[in-house]
Amino acid sequence: MADTLHPRCLKVLVIEDDHEMASFIEKVLEDAGHEVECARDGAAGLARARAEDFDALVVDRMLPEKDGLTLIREFRDAGGTTPALFLSALGDVQNKVQGLKAGAEDYLGKPFVPAELAARVEALGRRTTSEPQVTTLRAGDLEMNLLTRKVTRSGKKMDLQPREFRLLEYLMRHAGQVVTRTMLLEKVWDYNFDPQTNVIDVHVSRLRAKIDKDFPEPLLQTVRGAGYRLQG
Repeated sequence: MADTLHPRCLKVLVIEDDHEMASFIEKVLEDAGHEVECARDGAAGLARARAEDFDALVVDRMLPEKDGLTLIREFRDAGGTTPALFLSALGDVQNKVQGLKAGAEDYLGKPFVPAELAARVEALGRRTTSEPQVTTLRAGDLEMNLLTRKVTRSGKKMDLQPREFRLLEYLMRHAGQVVTRTMLLEKVWDYNFDPQTNVIDVHVSRLRAKIDKDFPEPLLQTVRGAGYRLQG
């Protein structure tokens, strides 16, 4: 298993002025087991974020009363530390950079895949835990020591290249969850755009050959049309 067996229930504030979109986001996150509250404009959202402790904020960029960038900047300037995800139709690289520089931890463009939104919010939620820092990750009989960078499966040592190690670490931190190509590009390769290459496929194939070869049960799965999942 990874650092937690199941994603914990998060308290999420969604700041979105479009009623239909807000209801859809609320349903996606509630179906994932989270508690959701909605605010319909930037000023109300900022007030709620300041007044109560949330595990994550999901913020639209274009809001009435106070736009999303201003909202996050003011929240951070006032000492607010709740992790934030911008969810916006403004999904080009320049707008993503603006959102991250304003103080958000993550940025997802619309339209979005519901499973990806849920996975990203759960990743934000892990930033707020007060548990001791994790030094060992486990997924089934696969084990990764983050201090020594040693990876073993059923005691057999795996020799991984640095990028393969980083890829596996990300997959293990999200064990049991679907991880999309976009998430891997952003978090493992630090790309805010799709370079339209097969770099992910090549590295996943190499990693699969190392961690699944000679073992009866494969751990690394391809989820058609969605991404990849490492069995927990």
